[in-house]
Amino acid sequence: MQAHLIPPDIPRSIFVYFRGLFYDVGNDPEGGYYARGARASVWENFKDNPLFDISTEHPTTYYEDMQRAVFCLCPLGWAPWSPRLVEGVIFGCIPVIIADDIVLPFADAIPWEDIGVFVAEKDVPKLDTILASIPPEDILRKQRLLANPSMKQAMLFPQPAQSGDAFHQILNGLARKLPHDKSVYLRPGEKILNWTAGPVGDLKPW
Repeated sequence: MQAHLIPPDIPRSIFVYFRGLFYDVGNDPEGGYYARGARASVWENFKDNPLFDISTEHPTTYYEDMQRAVFCLCPLGWAPWSPRLVEGVIFGCIPVIIADDIVLPFADAIPWEDIGVFVAEKDVPKLDTILASIPPEDILRKQRLLANPSMKQAMLFPQPAQSGDAFHQILNGLARKLPHDKSVYLRPGEKILNWTAGPVGDLKPW
């Protein structure tokens, strides 16, 4: 991803961008009704809409194109999650999340409600109206948040690991599931989690 970064001053001339399957007759147990019909609805409603740059083709300029887009569609696939969520955050393209049952990662580090747009699967036919009605100042605010380096850092796995990266987000999420008192959780603004502050019994090997 880092190798595909383009200069930040290149304008975002694509309004809505998506590359991926809309139907999957060969593998879909529901006979082509892929992703509960949400993806098919995107294609059927917007394939000829000039605001939508959507296709099943996956060009070599895919990452560069995302950086030229204002909105990147992130519809569910076989599961609610999509790799496009990560790609959208990394490339500053506002993710349009179309997945009713999704549980988003790293909510402590990434304010999904502030950086993304959530559209119910049943509302896909109104997608053009929903996105076109978002005020420009709201779009700019989301783009400024997406430009925050800490937000991109939280989605990546650099080698070696770095503070605040996705590896640390996973560890922090796992720590919250431990049977510890709330006093040992990492609070907003804190940098180091006290792993030994819980009951002695919790420190025994599993």
